[in-house]
Amino acid sequence: MHAFCTLFRTNYLTRGLAMYESLKDCCDYFNLFILAFDDTCLKVLAALDLPHVTLISMREFEDEALLNVKQTRSDAEYCYTCTPSLIHYVMEKYEPEICTYIDADTYFYASPQALLDELQHDSVMITEHRYTPNINRARKFGKYCVQFNSFRRDAAGLKVLQWWREACIDWCYVKVEKSRYADQKYLDDWTTRFEGVHVMQHPGGGVAPWNVQQYDVFEKSGKPFCRDKKTGEVFEIIFYHFQQLVFTNDGKVDLGIYELSDNVIRLLYKPYIRHLNRVQAALRKRDASLDPQGSSHTRRDQQMPHMYLYRKLTNTYNVLDETDVLTS
Repeated sequence: MHAFCTLFRTNYLTRGLAMYESLKDCCDYFNLFILAFDDTCLKVLAALDLPHVTLISMREFEDEALLNVKQTRSDAEYCYTCTPSLIHYVMEKYEPEICTYIDADTYFYASPQALLDELQHDSVMITEHRYTPNINRARKFGKYCVQFNSFRRDAAGLKVLQWWREACIDWCYVKVEKSRYADQKYLDDWTTRFEGVHVMQHPGGGVAPWNVQQYDVFEKSGKPFCRDKKTGEVFEIIFYHFQQLVFTNDGKVDLGIYELSDNVIRLLYKPYIRHLNRVQAALRKRDASLDPQGSSHTRRDQQMPHMYLYRKLTNTYNVLDETDVLTS
């Protein structure tokens, strides 16, 4: 059975639940360990009683080392701080052979088995950003992305995990330094610092807004595929990382700063946003006061040259149909 773990707050409930539902549709045998980062999130998830899910509360998860630094970190920084500690916690308490951390805003279109098969006899698997060359931000934010990271419960895997956990407890801030950025830039030298670290090779693992410009995205048998514009290689998208997606209070959906093709919007973003809205509608039937989308006023208006803003009812690209709009 595959063991996955993730963490999120109430404002990421729709993303976390959509990720879970997409994983359930693609993966036959798995257990998803969810660290609920606030009491409301824990209460909602407990009431849903989702199959294949093990809930973890902050009270049972946080140890003295984490609590000692909690007040020195912003909410986002503390989430990043906790990432390796969550994997470590699952490893120690539930003892899976392999545990894979996945970000709550990823979405699966095919089974992750092809990715997990790559690990073979190695102990750790990490994922490159694979930045589009003209927007390469690896020097600033790191070569690798903390979005799908696998650890084997053996001496080599636990050594890397313990090192990462201690490093993040010592320093984990949303600040760019020469060799540090949040929990992420620590991964840059793992292939030389440690033994048994594998870099994921399947290009369908980790398609994202910062690399999708390199591909022609098309549909085949009802699923999204990519064709590499340079090599012509065709591959199935295993998961897409919907980072930077923001729902604003003025009825818009901000798709972020990266350039996205019409096909990417049509085949990936439109269905995803509709899925998020369906999840939100179901959650608000239970509690109308919830804001599981994390709506907020964007601070990027009029600043970014590649901003994509879409109105829910009246927008050029018709990202959301009238039936998808939530009025509650």
